[in-house]
Amino acid sequence: MTGQVHVSAAVVVDDAGRALVVRKHGATVFQQPGGKPDPGESALDAVVRELAEETGIVAEPAAFRPLGRFTDAAANEPDHIVVADAYVLRVAAGSGSATAAAEIAELRWIAEHEVDDTPLAPLSRNHLIRFAWH
Repeated sequence: MTGQVHVSAAVVVDDAGRALVVRKHGATVFQQPGGKPDPGESALDAVVRELAEETGIVAEPAAFRPLGRFTDAAANEPDHIVVADAYVLRVAAGSGSATAAAEIAELRWIAEHEVDDTPLAPLSRNHLIRFAWH
């Protein structure tokens, strides 16, 4: 691996037990919504901003529960690893319908039994998606 990509990621779960995953334009796999912090921006502020920009889901910073920092192969940047500060956000099912925006081509709400059949980025599959149900 030649470089690192630092991001903030949100494991968004609705009260129907579904997790939100997104696919960026040009990508073949889904991942948690989120992105790179702007210069001087905290990881929490970045996840709040990115979630709103990418999905239209607006939530107060206090609604996010920190999960920790996770590292895996970057899905969309060859020869890089992604270092993610991750958070869980619980939302009501159907509250403020999420829509794909900004660099997001598609979003899906998936149930736990759909994980194996959903093409997920390594960070999502190996680390983050499990927090939706545990």
